[in-house]
This record gives sequence, C-alpha cells and structure tokens, in this order.
Amino acid sequence: MCFLGFGSYFCYDNPAALQTQVQRDMKVNTAQFMALYAWYSWPNVVLCFFGGFLIDRVFGIRLGTVIFSIFVCVGQVVFALGALFNTFWLMEVGRFIFGIGGESLAVAQNTYAVSWFKGKELNLVFGLQLSMARIGSTVNMNIMGWIYSRVQDLLGSAGPSTLGLALLIGGVTCVFSLSCALILAYLDRRAEKLLCKEQGKTGEVIKLTDVKDFSLSLWLIFVICVCYYAAVFPFIGLGKVFFIEKFRFSPQEASAINSIVYIISAPMSPVFGLLVDKVGKNIIWVLCAVLTTLASHTMLAFTFWNPWIAMCLLGVAYSLLACALWPMVAFVVPEHQLGTAYGFMQSIQNLGLAVIAIAAGMILDTRGYLFLEVFFSACVCLSLIAVVMLYFVNHLSGGDLNWSAKKRAKLQKAAASDSQLITPPVCPPWLTEVC
Repeated sequence: MCFLGFGSYFCYDNPAALQTQVQRDMKVNTAQFMALYAWYSWPNVVLCFFGGFLIDRVFGIRLGTVIFSIFVCVGQVVFALGALFNTFWLMEVGRFIFGIGGESLAVAQNTYAVSWFKGKELNLVFGLQLSMARIGSTVNMNIMGWIYSRVQDLLGSAGPSTLGLALLIGGVTCVFSLSCALILAYLDRRAEKLLCKEQGKTGEVIKLTDVKDFSLSLWLIFVICVCYYAAVFPFIGLGKVFFIEKFRFSPQEASAINSIVYIISAPMSPVFGLLVDKVGKNIIWVLCAVLTTLASHTMLAFTFWNPWIAMCLLGVAYSLLACALWPMVAFVVPEHQLGTAYGFMQSIQNLGLAVIAIAAGMILDTRGYLFLEVFFSACVCLSLIAVVMLYFVNHLSGGDLNWSAKKRAKLQKAAASDSQLITPPVCPPWLTEVC
C-alpha cells in the first residue's frame, strides 16, 4: 500500500529535477515550463472528484487502483516520447494523461488506508504512505540529473533525445507501482474473503449533490489544503534554479537542498503520524505546521541566512501537516462518502496548484524570486486564517477534530459497547439451518 504512490511521486517532479535541461533542450521559458505542472493538475479539477465517486460506487477500490496506475504509466511514456521527438505539446499531453491517473491513485490509496486502518493508528498509516512516496520524490531529485548525464555520455551530446531517454528510464518506477497495485488488489480480495466483509456496501446511495451538504469544517480543511500546498509544490518545482541564482549553489547542491523537504518527510512522517495518533489535537498540529512554513518562506524571501535552515523547517512542517490534516476528513464525513470527500479535496487542491503554477511562472518571468516568495507567503497566510477559523468552528459546534487521543478512544470504546448491546448475534453461514 505504501509503495503504491512511489512511481507517481517519483515522476511527478521529473521536471523539477531537470528544470535546466528541460528549458534548454526544449527551448521554453519558465511559464511554459510550469505549464507542465499545470497540465498535470487540470484534469484533476474534475476527475479527482469523480475518481473518488468511481471508487465508491462503480469500479470498486481494487479495479480503480489498477486503472489509475495504468494511466500513470502511459502518461509518463507519452511525456518521455514528447521530449524524444522534440515536441513540447506532446510532453504536455503526457503530463495531462499522467495527471488523470496520479491524483486519482492518491484518492484510492487514501481510501485503502481508511478501509483497513480506521480507528487503528490511521495517522501512522498516512505518515508511512507519505514517507514511502516522498522517498520516491527524493530519489528523483537526486538521481535524474545523474541519469541525464549518463545518457548524455552514451549519446555524445545533450538535447531532446537525451532528455527523452532519461524520462523513459525514470518511468520504470511507474511500472513498479502498477505491480504494487496488482498485488494489493489480490491481498484486499483475499482479506475480504477471510473476513467475510463486503466493501463499499453501506446501504446508502451516494449522490453527487452530496457535496453541498459538506460541513463548514470540511470546507475549511479544503481551504487549508489548497493554500498550503500551493506554497510548497510550485516552490519546489522552481527551487533548484532559485538556489543557484540567489545563493550561488552548484547544480548538485541545489538539487540536494531542493529535495531536503522530501528527505525529511520520509523518516519524519511516520514519526509524526504516531505522535498525532498518541496525542490527538489535530488542529493544533496543523496550526504549528502552517506557522513554521510561514517562517520558512519569510526567511527565504527576506534574508540570506543559510537556506538549509529554512528548508529543514519546511520539511518538518510539511510532514507534520500531512499527518494531521488528511486524517481529519475521516472525522467529519460518513464512511460511505470518504472516497468522494477525498476526491473532492484532491480536486480543488489541483485547481489551486494549476492556477498557482501558471501564476508562479509568470511572476518569476516578470518580477523575480522576491515577488514570488512574497506570493507564496501570502498563500500560507490564507491557510493560517483558515486554521484559526477551523479551531473556533470546531470548538463552537462541539466537534471532535481537536479531541485528545485518550478522549477519542474512550468514546469510541463506549460506542462500540453500545453497538454490541443492541446488535443481535449473526448466525454463521454453516449453521443457518440450525438457527
């Protein structure tokens, strides 16, 4: 389950790892380069929501996961062929196809996690998933430049062909994730038979109009998600050249520091997941993460302090927020709508990322990195406002988002006891005639 997103996370940031090479070999400016990220996000403005709906009601989680993994593989191949044939529009088509599968695959992964582990260290599982995925991102940031150099040595020159072959080699990780999806489908089917449970059959009918019934707390979680990640992923996408130009880093040093967010998140995500599981108080953890991220962007924008400090803080904050924010969705929506809720969350997140990616490229081309960092800081401030609002809305409505772990466990145990008292015993299939 944790390696399900390894390939998509590895290939998602292929452009960031090869920013200089992409812009040079394909002869594009920063705005065009960032369009590669925007094309990844555009299909998910709609498809992430429907991806969750399809997982809930049409394909089922197993088939849906395999289908989305295939889209990821095909998209990466088309992306690489676009570079190989020196056709930038084909690269954009590849990123579009890749995006169709990438975010929907993340929805499937989240749904798997909640299905298997809700009430049993769910925050830790989310942390482990993020950890394994970010190992993929880290490896990408530090190895794709080396792969490009080796292919360049093999072909004797740099250019579109070198770029295309390097991207094809990177696509092997997507095949690995597809194999994980197939294995996971087998294991889930086996578990369903052994445990005699029927997945996805709650007795309730999902309507797409259910979105209008989402609570205010859930909408605030959406706002936090959009504004926060808009200040992280586009920054990393442009970070390598930023560190080269502002701090005079070498390309290798710039790649290393640009990947430190992912390096930190790999070991820290499960640690923070376990911490949030044991302590609770999800909203407080999210608040700490947002404040730390704001401090990081402020340092990068207005100081020449060693950027390793700011980037390490950003890595810690990113890891903490993911472990505390995403599980909160399971506390505010009915279980039969989890796929839809996570899909919608991914959907509007991608709308924000697509718009911000284009805006970031235009700001950088016209105004420079200082204005870009101020822009990212403003996005984090909006996220901070949403966190504060969520705290008061949850407090005034008597919600459980900020409960301690002990209080939540106590109430869940009491609810389970009440359920056992009022639920009649179920006769095993092999004793039906006797009963």
